[in-house]
Amino acid sequence: MKKLAITLSILPVAVLSAFAISTANAQSGPTVKIDGSSTVFPITEAVAEEFQISKKNTIKVTVGISGTGGGFKKFCRGDIDVANASRPILKSEMEVCAKAGIKYIEIPIAFDALTVAANSKNTFLKQLTVEQLKKIWEPDAQGKILNWNQVEASFPDQKLKLYGAGSDSGTFDYFTEATVGKAKSSRGDYTASEDDNVLVQGITRDVGGLAYFGYAYYIENKNKLRSIPIVNKQGKAVLPSEQSVIDGSYNPLSRPLFIYVSEKSLAKPEINEFANFYLKNASKLAKEVKYVPLPAKAYGLAQEHLDKKKLGTVFNGEQEIGVTIETLLKREGKL
Repeated sequence: MKKLAITLSILPVAVLSAFAISTANAQSGPTVKIDGSSTVFPITEAVAEEFQISKKNTIKVTVGISGTGGGFKKFCRGDIDVANASRPILKSEMEVCAKAGIKYIEIPIAFDALTVAANSKNTFLKQLTVEQLKKIWEPDAQGKILNWNQVEASFPDQKLKLYGAGSDSGTFDYFTEATVGKAKSSRGDYTASEDDNVLVQGITRDVGGLAYFGYAYYIENKNKLRSIPIVNKQGKAVLPSEQSVIDGSYNPLSRPLFIYVSEKSLAKPEINEFANFYLKNASKLAKEVKYVPLPAKAYGLAQEHLDKKKLGTVFNGEQEIGVTIETLLKREGKL
C-alpha cells in the first residue's frame, strides 16, 4: 500500500471526512461513494487508491468510517454505492433496504482475526478465556469489575481500563455475541469508538488497558501493543495470525469481511469498474494491509455473482459466530 494510504489510516474521522470532501470538491467527474466498517477501511482504502491511480484520477473514490451499522443506514437510504461491513447484513437492515428498493450483491473480501490487545508493558496477561472476556465485558460488569484481580485472583490489583468498538460497529456486534453470548450486550463504562485508531491510541497510553479491534490495526501498531492469546473451544490458547485463521484454530474471534454493492449503482460504469477492480485486487491488498485473503476459488465465486448480479445474502440476515473459510466457500457456492 502506498505511503498516502498508511498516513490516512491513522487520521481521526473528522480529518478523513474533510480529506474526502476537499479532494472530491477539487476534482469534478464520477464519484464512487463508500462508507461503513473501520475494520474493512484499510482494504477498501488501498483498493480506492490503486483504482484512482489506474484511472489517472478521472474517477474519485471517497471512503468513510461510520461503522458497519452506520454504513448500512446510508446504504439503505441510497446515499452510498458500496457498504463496508465487518459482519453480514442483518434482517432489520434488509427490511429497511427492501422498503427503499435497494438491492445488493454481497461480496466476501477477506477474513479478520479480531484481536484482543493490551499495552506492551503488560507482562502478567498470558492468555484470556471466553469466560473471562464475558466477565469483563458483560452488562453486569459495569461499575463492578474495575480491577484486574476481580477478573482473576492471580492478576494484580491494577486498574482495568477498557477500549472497544462503538455501538454502530460490526465489530461491536460480533465481539459481544462471541464473548457475552448476545449481540450488542455490553457494559457501557468503556471508551467507545467506531474508529479503531482511537482505541489503539488509548491502549498505547494505558498500561492497565484492554482493547479489541481488527487485526490490521494491531499489526500496524504491534511494536506498542501485545496481542493476547484466546483460549479456543478446543482448550488451546491461540494468537491471532493468518495461519490460525486459515486452520480455524483462532476461534471464536475470526470472521469474514464484506463489501455490499448496490445493484442500482452497479449500472453506473464507474461503480461497475470499481467493483471489478476490487475483486481483482482484493487478495493482494488484503494481505498487504495484514488481513487474511480468501482462497482464489472464493474470489472466483464472488466475480461470478457480480457478473450475474446475484442478489441477496447467504447469511439470511443473521450474524453467525465461528464461520470458517471452508464454510463460507460452501455457502457462496450455493447462492
